[in-house]
Amino acid sequence: MAREFVTQSELEAALQALRVPGRFDAAERLVAQAAPGLQRILLEALASGGWGAEDDAREVDKALSGDPHAARASITALLGEQTRIAMLVGVAVGIELSAELGLHQDDAPPLTVSHHSTTDQGTP
Repeated sequence: MAREFVTQSELEAALQALRVPGRFDAAERLVAQAAPGLQRILLEALASGGWGAEDDAREVDKALSGDPHAARASITALLGEQTRIAMLVGVAVGIELSAELGLHQDDAPPLTVSHHSTTDQGTP
């Protein structure tokens, strides 16, 4: 039977495992092949969330109209926020691409993170 949740400690352990050198080699090859299509999807998702090129230009112009130190901070914050949004969209696209390619169990429910230990949930 497929699991419906992971514990916070399991999630943290899995994230730590992703730091192993070479872990992403195969994924990087797949992403390199899919890059043009993935870029279009990312740009569409960002634009639909209000992160289009015109919006970016307005934010940069607004930042540059003030004090240079404030401009630097504003532009740095904008880049950081765009990076975070792009990462989240990228992960979501990766999950869906995995499903589309059949790289998951068809009968597996979506996972959620539980803040309880597995023994609290009746699972050994």
